[in-house]
Amino acid sequence: MKKAGRINGMVLALGLMAISACEDEVESNREWAIPATAVFDGGPGKDGIPSIDSPSFGDIASQDNNIPDGDLVVVVKVGDEVKAYAHNILDWHEIVNDDFTTGLKLALTYCPLTGTAIGWDRTINETVTTFGVSGLLYNSNLIPYDRVTDSYWSQMLNESVSGQLINQAIAQYPVSEMTFAAFKEAFPNGRVLTRSTGFNRTYGLYPYGSYLSTNNTLFPVDRSDDRIFAKERVLGVQAGGITRVYQLSLFEETNIVLDNLDGQDLIIFGNQTQGFANAYLARALNNETLTLESIDGENGVVARDQFGNEWNLFGEAVSGPDAAVSLLPAPGYIGFYFAWVAFNADVEIFEGS
Repeated sequence: MKKAGRINGMVLALGLMAISACEDEVESNREWAIPATAVFDGGPGKDGIPSIDSPSFGDIASQDNNIPDGDLVVVVKVGDEVKAYAHNILDWHEIVNDDFTTGLKLALTYCPLTGTAIGWDRTINETVTTFGVSGLLYNSNLIPYDRVTDSYWSQMLNESVSGQLINQAIAQYPVSEMTFAAFKEAFPNGRVLTRSTGFNRTYGLYPYGSYLSTNNTLFPVDRSDDRIFAKERVLGVQAGGITRVYQLSLFEETNIVLDNLDGQDLIIFGNQTQGFANAYLARALNNETLTLESIDGENGVVARDQFGNEWNLFGEAVSGPDAAVSLLPAPGYIGFYFAWVAFNADVEIFEGS
């Protein structure tokens, strides 16, 4: 049986191949919190896909030629500091170990095979670490490792699955995804990850061939269904053991979707054209339940409430009598539909109220 390589040097081993887990390569001497037989070697080996450990950032104008307007970027906002990480760089590195002026130590993890971008706090048990790419995958999803304990972590499970910290959860920091055009409009003073990574890669050339246009995965997954195209980007939200996904087509004519998941009211801000969807826990304001109308304002403003506050896509009241109030993010993020199904039985598809 052959293994499907992801990146072999600069070249992807294209095509779907029958693969099996090699005991040495998945380190069978390790204890795993997930089935060891479901852990697959992606091909390049440990650190064969190098993380970016000294990221460089420039202003939008300096990076405008490197990112087409329609390309997706991952956006992290910490206070007034906003950074964008282009998919066309993340495809080749998968992890950026970054620092923010507030003191936040962030690992921006991105798995191109499942389309999932998740922010992790790099301070674990009061010790700051960095993360690298182990080269292994579970449900076709990235398994990072931390460089302090060499524990292995499942990105979508958000916990350690092997090593000293096995079964320990990791603190997440909310991130968003959107087109570069949307980022430029919403955050004109934002900073953008540059291609000065210290590595020679063909940034801008997608390394996985026709992967995004097929229902196939490069590696086995626990379960699948065909209700939605496998690689469609959907927002997944989880509460009380329920996983529900929201298609971006819900936001064709509105920026707001309201829902209730396991008794928890949700507000979801999104825009199909701009490629984003973020979920927040609904809250009362001034002893009243928020009533929101969809608007398209400047600097990422997506809604206005009954008090005259305007809200941006990060759930922040940016103007009005209650400016600086923030909504609490709901546990969710965007990923390919097949990935949500692979990790969760009985995924629900929201079809509107």
